[in-house]
Amino acid sequence: MQRRFYQVDVFSSTAYKGNPLGVVLDGEELETPAMQDYSLWSNLSEVTYVLPATDPKVDFRFRIFARQHEYRFAGHPALGTARAWLEAGGVPRDPRQLIVECGAGLVPINIDQDVLSFASPAPLRTGPIDAEELAEILEILDIEPSVMIDAQWVDNGPGWAAILLENSERVLDIVPRIPQRTGRWKIGVIGALPQERWPEKFEVRALTIEDGALREDPVTGSLNGAAAQWLIDAGYATAPLTNHQGTIVGRDGQVHMNLVDDQLWVGGNSAILIKGTIEL
Repeated sequence: MQRRFYQVDVFSSTAYKGNPLGVVLDGEELETPAMQDYSLWSNLSEVTYVLPATDPKVDFRFRIFARQHEYRFAGHPALGTARAWLEAGGVPRDPRQLIVECGAGLVPINIDQDVLSFASPAPLRTGPIDAEELAEILEILDIEPSVMIDAQWVDNGPGWAAILLENSERVLDIVPRIPQRTGRWKIGVIGALPQERWPEKFEVRALTIEDGALREDPVTGSLNGAAAQWLIDAGYATAPLTNHQGTIVGRDGQVHMNLVDDQLWVGGNSAILIKGTIEL
């Protein structure tokens, strides 16, 4: 069956410098294995499937797949799917804000012309990383504990563990090593940028290691949002702030964060770069 398909560039104001997202706009009646198959085949970091709303408060529902894994929530899929839905003629109940539904529940998305911002959901897991697991993560990153400032779980869906390093140079110098044992790791690495030269506050890298393969995400809303909440709460940063991500993989991503009435909002630019249909 032919279904409408958009590919969206998220978290950059420059085309092809953000994080691409595949959006299947007519996801109704698709079975989960078909969603997984296309996500895996596409080689995109995530693919979403738009579904009709079942709640009168909701503008649309969507499911998120990262290859064969389904996520309860992820940032660039939320914003990219919202951009695609609006571009395809979706009319929000409130012209200033969408209410969308995913595995994590209802997520508000503010609309401000080219910039969309989601309300960062409550984390599923926070707190210190236990010593054994932290040692394994540092071994994967091939860094000494002395260059680490702090570490914490910042999992709001995908499973991120965040490592704060001395500065952005340390972050960019990392050459990850594949662990000997099989498993899956989601590691965010963060370091402050020199403020005399950069408008952004932190350089961020998002690494996924799974069964002997490494993938680096170009720009990551879920990690930036949950990590920013931690950094603000711990006194390492203040809001509003913008982070930079994607240097190692040739991207130029900017993720904007702000606190409004104790709610953290995470946003960025997004643009439709491919429109068409897909056979699913």
